[in-house]
Amino acid sequence: MVSSTGLMKIVKSPCFRPSSSSGSGASSSGGGDGSVSGRTDGLMWYKDLGQHENGEFSMSVVQANRLMEDQCQIESGALGLDETGGPHGTFVGVYDGHGGPEVSRFICDNLFRHLNKFASENQCISADVIRNAYAATEKDFLSIVKRDWLYKPQLAAVGSCCLIGIICNGMLYVANAGDSRLVLGTSDSGEVNAVQLSAEHNADIESVREELRSLHPSDPQIVVMKHKVWRVKGLIQVSRSIGDAYLKKSEFNRAPLLPRFRLSEPFNKPILSAEPSILVHKICRKISFLYLQLMACGSTCAIKKLLTL
Repeated sequence: MVSSTGLMKIVKSPCFRPSSSSGSGASSSGGGDGSVSGRTDGLMWYKDLGQHENGEFSMSVVQANRLMEDQCQIESGALGLDETGGPHGTFVGVYDGHGGPEVSRFICDNLFRHLNKFASENQCISADVIRNAYAATEKDFLSIVKRDWLYKPQLAAVGSCCLIGIICNGMLYVANAGDSRLVLGTSDSGEVNAVQLSAEHNADIESVREELRSLHPSDPQIVVMKHKVWRVKGLIQVSRSIGDAYLKKSEFNRAPLLPRFRLSEPFNKPILSAEPSILVHKICRKISFLYLQLMACGSTCAIKKLLTL
């Protein structure tokens, strides 16, 4: 999972008012080969400054391992299928893949499409619209795992964290499944403050372990300390993700999947969840910018230092 670092900075004009160059909508994504709407410098893919419906943005991804497993995305303009009458705003996402790039790429190609559909049906952006888009993306990928099971079983062990932020009608919607972060930068009396808005789902967090134990009271091994790190079933740190079918459906936790991913006993309910934590935040004048980061960047002081860059 931690094969690269990715960072997206959303810079606003006052109160996220539309910038003068926005209009018909824009789209940008990064990751993989880094060839889309950005520049490559060695193992770094980046876009210095771009325009979105509510201001400006920059984004970058630094590859740490041989295979890039992460993706980031920004869409601006119509958030539904109706470009004139539906909701308009800015959608940003970072997708931290693990076990391979397939799920993060799938999310990048499909999550916003599902959001378009549900936003059009409801004529708005809401927590339910976002939740349904996550569920549809998860369902579609698990159907691919089932279709390809006999000749590509390792697809069941691929997953991705999924963090998105949506700016629409003066509101900021934050949804997260995994341990990526969305940090809000506020400026008050000239000082920059960092406020983390996204909830993290990592077994190293005590409240996450407590949640897992309450959901699986009959399983004393639901969280296990392994190599000085808490892991779900001793296998994975995150408790929520898209993909990771081998810990969601017992039918994918058997041969021909590699033995290191298989549990000794079958399970009758999903161990991991694709349900995102969702927060809705009213945008105010103190908000300067947002950071979306694939990997935890440490203490609040470290985050605050990032925000001043």
